Amino acid sequence: MTEQLTDTAARKPRYRWRVVDIVVAALIAVSGGVIFWLWSLGSGPVGVLTAAYPPLSGLYSGGWVIPAVLGALIIRKPGAAFFCETVGAMGELLMGSKYGVAVMVSGMIQGLGAELMFAAFGYRRFTLSVALLAGGAAGLFMGLNDTFMPWGWNIAWALDHKIVYIVCCVAGCAILAGVLSWLAARGLSRTGALSAFPSRNAASEPVL
Repeated sequence: MTEQLTDTAARKPRYRWRVVDIVVAALIAVSGGVIFWLWSLGSGPVGVLTAAYPPLSGLYSGGWVIPAVLGALIIRKPGAAFFCETVGAMGELLMGSKYGVAVMVSGMIQGLGAELMFAAFGYRRFTLSVALLAGGAAGLFMGLNDTFMPWGWNIAWALDHKIVYIVCCVAGCAILAGVLSWLAARGLSRTGALSAFPSRNAASEPVL
């Protein structure tokens, strides 16, 4: 019983958000909002390129979930993925998103997908494999949201197109958001910029 109480007490400070966590998470989210806005501009040309088979557009989706994965890899506390993705979506909305208010709902859903994957590992593993899974989970939630929710933009597609789109979202988000976010965290670790965070040694941690 004593050991359990000690373990519980040790976890509380580890999971408690500090001012520096909030500030850096906000910076990641604001930067993410800019990425979202630029990524949305790029979706037009991508739509032209994938006009012959629209479901392939899901491969482009990774840019929209980078803040969720990167925020969790750096902050390493419950809620980081959800916070960064949601606030990033809010930033895109304020900058004038062509998707309107629906972008906020999408951000929350995508952030939840990544958050659940980091939670599944107890916020203790932040390897490349976990980053890939978190990106993929965010992509899965994105694909389901775009495809089956009333506000989904491809809700009228045939079922086979919907399935391929969801698979492409998972792959695109896992590879783009997962790999790039993991590399970014390791790169920032090498500069010493993460000295105040548990991710300070990310560059020397095991890859898998």
